[in-house]
Amino acid sequence: MKRLSIVLFCLFAFHLSVSESIAQEVVTYTLQEMVQRAKDRSPASLRAKTRRENRYWQYRLFRSNYNPQLRLNGTIPSYSQAFNSITQPDGSIEFLEVQQNFMDLELGLQQVISPTGGVISVNTSTNRFDNFLAGPNDIQTRWSGVPVNVRFQQPLFAYNPYKWDKKIQPLLFEESKREYVQEMEEVSFFVSQLFFDYLLAQVNVGIAQQNLTNTEEIFSIEQARYDLGTTFEDKLLQVELQVLQARQDLAQAKLDLESSALAVKSFIGLDPNTEIELDSPEEVPFFDVNVDDAIELAFQNRAEALGFQRRKIEAEAAMAEAKGQRFAVQLNASYGYNNAAFTWSDIYQNPNTQALVSLGFSVPILDWGRNKARLAQAEANQQLVEYTVQQDEINFEQEIFTKVKNFLMIRERLQVTKVSDEVAQRRYEIAIKRYQSGNVSITDLSIAQNEKDTNRRAYFSALKDYWLAYYELRALTLFDFENQELLYKTE
Repeated sequence: MKRLSIVLFCLFAFHLSVSESIAQEVVTYTLQEMVQRAKDRSPASLRAKTRRENRYWQYRLFRSNYNPQLRLNGTIPSYSQAFNSITQPDGSIEFLEVQQNFMDLELGLQQVISPTGGVISVNTSTNRFDNFLAGPNDIQTRWSGVPVNVRFQQPLFAYNPYKWDKKIQPLLFEESKREYVQEMEEVSFFVSQLFFDYLLAQVNVGIAQQNLTNTEEIFSIEQARYDLGTTFEDKLLQVELQVLQARQDLAQAKLDLESSALAVKSFIGLDPNTEIELDSPEEVPFFDVNVDDAIELAFQNRAEALGFQRRKIEAEAAMAEAKGQRFAVQLNASYGYNNAAFTWSDIYQNPNTQALVSLGFSVPILDWGRNKARLAQAEANQQLVEYTVQQDEINFEQEIFTKVKNFLMIRERLQVTKVSDEVAQRRYEIAIKRYQSGNVSITDLSIAQNEKDTNRRAYFSALKDYWLAYYELRALTLFDFENQELLYKTE
């Protein structure tokens, strides 16, 4: 009885596993659905989104440099206990024990002046000194402070990073937004490649299965003819070889299908156990693309086009930095009040005026041509950038021109291959009927079958090329020609 229970349990488990395998989930995707899933979930799209967020916070960090900064600085505490050498009025040295503490706090509101590169600030500070070895009749704690102080620091004839960053950083941020859209279109392009690789593998399996069925049927016909003595053994063997080859082709096609399916599932983040089927996107959008319009849109929308302008400005900034390093002049000005007292509240009673103006400079008298070499190098780099950008602009325009012409050519080829596929299919159907009636040789039938297969694959290959060119054109112009709208939104 116990053995019977074990056997029944095993049979139930086997039945359950078979039922689960039969009920394996099958998901059908169109090209647009797979592209959207890749944009939402693929690792490539997630990396693009992370880079976009990183560049956004980088831009926010840049913007914060021009906002007021409220800072609190200080040292709490600064305690020391030691024997220090103290010089006496007669020049001798006494070693006296010191046990004291010094604390300071400063609160300041600071603002960058971006047009000049200067910094202005309003500050208040407090200092406290404690002498722990003071005698009973001595004062142990002393205070000093600055109730209010205005400082101004201004480099003269120097490189102003705030001025140049205001020109460069907004361009970099705008480039990053457009690069994100372009990266997402590149994801669309790549997943389209995987989609059509799988679709072609799916088509090849269908072709191989149909060819195996047809060759087995032909072999049956040829076997019957051989038995009747109306055909020769070499023809029978020829058909038998075709059956064996068809089986090999089907096995290879199934292996290619599994490999393509694995690549698709891995890229779009799908469960490897999920079975997928693809709907062939044979209804393609047809729209006109003017070469000049495409080039203009690319220069207006692409990140690379903004990069051309940004690279020139960066070269100008490098030249300005080289000029600013010839000599250094710094203007410092400060005005406010300060005071010292035995209590903290007395600091703010009748404070004294505190003023400071200084102009520091550093001018090289003999630098052995250092400044001249630095300026010459910056100037040469600027010219190199100018020439490089000019060539890059030419290459950029030529790429758009070539891709648009290629797209239009593929569109024409797609129409031709579609008709050729239909014609080849009809010819094969007629040929197989004529073979069955004995009016076509096995060699002519094989030729018709090969032409059918070749034209079928050529049609789907052209369909793949069309959709890849479609998504490539979107990535190159950041424009949806089908719906006549920009692919990115300006803020």
